[in-house]
Amino acid sequence: MATIVGISGNFSRPSKTRSMVETIVDTAARELNWDSRVFDLVDAGPSLGATFGRKQAPPQIDEIWTAIETCDALVVGSPVYKASYTGLLKHLFDVLDMNALRGRPVLVAATAKAPSHELMIDHQFRPLFAFFRANVVAGSVYALDHDFGPENEPTEGLRQRIATAVGTLVAAVR
Repeated sequence: MATIVGISGNFSRPSKTRSMVETIVDTAARELNWDSRVFDLVDAGPSLGATFGRKQAPPQIDEIWTAIETCDALVVGSPVYKASYTGLLKHLFDVLDMNALRGRPVLVAATAKAPSHELMIDHQFRPLFAFFRANVVAGSVYALDHDFGPENEPTEGLRQRIATAVGTLVAAVR
């Protein structure tokens, strides 16, 4: 069965970014009737920053890389720090072979505190996945603090934006 994988660049749990990535992945998996998995940097553990290659990678990090390399579609989200995605999230992708995502549909998403950080999606995320020659879908999701309710649950408005973005992902895989 096909699989969609979500990667969230957050450093803590619970997290708005993780909640949003899970919602995107769950929505897409239901629509496509695919299996799904979601990881975040907490799953990689503190050793991620000291891992510079596959040979010395702890099993939990290699599991994430394998999931990324073998999935049929990928969702990547990050909180915005200093107008970009998190550095350890970038490091997670730095170790992948440059052909690992070739042609793979990727939906990008970000959470932030300021509306002006939305440009991060086009100025940071899209070029990263263009380097990998992934198929970065036209839809993306950007959310601010007010787009989440209690316990980091996406509001109805955010869920509608997620549904629209998932539609672009579904169209890319069909």
